[in-house]
Amino acid sequence: MASQIVRRLARGRASGIFSSANPSFLDRSFSSTASESNLIRATLFPGDGIGPEIAESVKKVFRVADVPIEWEEHFVGTEIDPRTQSFLTWESLESVRKNKVGLKGPMATPIGKGHRSLNLTLRKELNLYANVRPCYSLPGYKTKYDDVDLITIRENTEGEYSGLEHQVVRGVVESLKIITRSASLRVAEYAFHYAKAHGRQRVSAIHKANIMQKTDGLFLKCCREVAEKYPEIVYEEVVIDNCCMMLVKNPALFDVLVMPNLYGDIISDLCAGLIGGLGLTPSVNIGEGGIALAEAVHGSAPDIAGMNLANPTALLLSAVSMLRHLDLHDKADRIQDAVLKTIAEGKYRTGDLGGKSTTTEFTNAICDHI
Repeated sequence: MASQIVRRLARGRASGIFSSANPSFLDRSFSSTASESNLIRATLFPGDGIGPEIAESVKKVFRVADVPIEWEEHFVGTEIDPRTQSFLTWESLESVRKNKVGLKGPMATPIGKGHRSLNLTLRKELNLYANVRPCYSLPGYKTKYDDVDLITIRENTEGEYSGLEHQVVRGVVESLKIITRSASLRVAEYAFHYAKAHGRQRVSAIHKANIMQKTDGLFLKCCREVAEKYPEIVYEEVVIDNCCMMLVKNPALFDVLVMPNLYGDIISDLCAGLIGGLGLTPSVNIGEGGIALAEAVHGSAPDIAGMNLANPTALLLSAVSMLRHLDLHDKADRIQDAVLKTIAEGKYRTGDLGGKSTTTEFTNAICDHI
């Protein structure tokens, strides 16, 4: 198993988990270089709850690793911005558009209060069409599975999350599921290109076309169309409920999974559970024009906010993904190695990982490994 892990990490570094090898419709000509320095300007959303604490951990680790990043910080507003219809300001979105790269901590949206989701706002306004989450077993951190190595790629802009809901009559509400050919082709193309660029052998399209024949049927039609251009990659179609069962029984059956929005939300969290939880899972959103917004996908954990107990691993590994997107692979390797060594040693772990260390102690241990 140790040799498998070494090979997996080596393969990830050789190509970069989120390398610059992107489809031709992505333009990665960054406008984020600071004018009077060699620093790359990146947008940082510390987020809510534990977000500011784990964002400080990332900033400290980056300073120790001498990463050439200049952060442009933006915070969630206290009032709804009418230009975005959410607590995110228009200026914060413009920052990401200008810099083309960013990092986001957890953001909380009040449930059932009528406010537009902050995450949905980012995806819609920035056209972040693909959410990419690598899910792999961490050396030295034991779970029920020790051979997980897969990638989930989720269409991020439509499906059940289109935000089109209304009341038909009192007591009856309707939510529309939108699937378009253009969005389906775009995410399928990204998934197959990703698989080819990173030496992956199989792409699985996850669906429920046996019931939703029109919507999921169109998604599958687009995936099949793209698959024909990649004969070297095995293509298969798996019904969503069967996929969940197969993942729990044997996650090694999968390699790259591509799916519509809602299924991706469910499957990606399921996969995170296979390796220890959302606190260990990196994520990045890919948008047209070369935008990449990495994020921690776990919640804001308001119950422990300000208590110096939060685990910064997910945000740190997401920041590593951001560095790979910027082709800063040496810096990314150093930070990723330091995080994995700290967890594997077991001396400094936060409570969710079975330890008793504070956020500060865990962060300092990572810095010591750099």
